[in-house]
Amino acid sequence: MSSRAARIALALTYGIANHALFAVAIAAMIAGLYSGLTTGFGRLEGFAALAANAALVLQFPLLHSFLLSRAGRGVLLRLAPRAFAADLATTSFALFGSLQVLATFALWSPSSVVLYAAEGAWWWLSTVAFGASWALLVVALANAGLELQTGSLGWWSVLRGKRPQFRDSPTHGLFRRCRQPAYLAFALTLWTGPTLTLDRLALALVWTAYCALAPLHKEARYLARYGERCELYRRRTPYLLPRLKA
Repeated sequence: MSSRAARIALALTYGIANHALFAVAIAAMIAGLYSGLTTGFGRLEGFAALAANAALVLQFPLLHSFLLSRAGRGVLLRLAPRAFAADLATTSFALFGSLQVLATFALWSPSSVVLYAAEGAWWWLSTVAFGASWALLVVALANAGLELQTGSLGWWSVLRGKRPQFRDSPTHGLFRRCRQPAYLAFALTLWTGPTLTLDRLALALVWTAYCALAPLHKEARYLARYGERCELYRRRTPYLLPRLKA
């Protein structure tokens, strides 16, 4: 096999694996949140279930943040052949993130402690709110650059034999209303939906805290990279709660 054919095969393998896993992970998350985390396949009980679920809740924010650090990037560079590891880093990051999300919702051991189950008009309202929060998340990710957020930037660049080209720091679309619309929308998906269980409440509390705190590290990186231009954007744009007027 020629080097060009090997590169194309590698890129397509990563691309197919990345997007297939991404789709399965998102489907598992939607089903899990909508049902109040009652769809997990975990069968642990008592303290074992509590410990395992706590580990699932914490592994996403902790490992996700670690992989965004310098040490974490070193790990990502070991997840692909050396010649293409740097170019495939965004795809490797997305793959790892999808595995984390899938593990959380697939391995969850449900407690079945229901705190609230919407009925009638409230069921319709909560279902619409759940769908709207996901639609908002898609728009926010599109504004930020879907090719980066979904991991396609890496494998597609390798497929074409070019280096990945990263977008500038986004300031358009939803980013005109607040600096972290994707994190806001992600948090909303945790709290909307017709069924609130003790499980979902615990997950929502921890992951919402992550959505509120994690962007501070991200903004520090952007400030170091873009300097005064980033600082001006920070001054005129709210952090997480959006400005309703343009």
